[in-house]
Amino acid sequence: MMFRRAALVVAALALAFPAAAEKIDLSTITCKDFVAKDKAEIGIILSWLDAYYKDENDPPIIDTEKFVANAKKLGEYCGANPTIGLITATDKLFGK
Repeated sequence: MMFRRAALVVAALALAFPAAAEKIDLSTITCKDFVAKDKAEIGIILSWLDAYYKDENDPPIIDTEKFVANAKKLGEYCGANPTIGLITATDKLFGK
């Protein structure tokens, strides 16, 4: 019973995200490219960036308030600087 329930959850999640063979090379994306992406892809990128800019010893916690604040900060910065590379922008804002 538990296995069946877990399988249904996994299947639902798989269906929620359309299959995409696209690879996202963050080193080539500009701020303009980033803000032009669809909402789901922006969410994936923001989640990856959130993890990337955490310290190695940080606990596995997602601070949703900080996540939203950082997303807003990045969106505003990218809106004002569309030609800057996304990683350059995030390095400047979140320091790595």
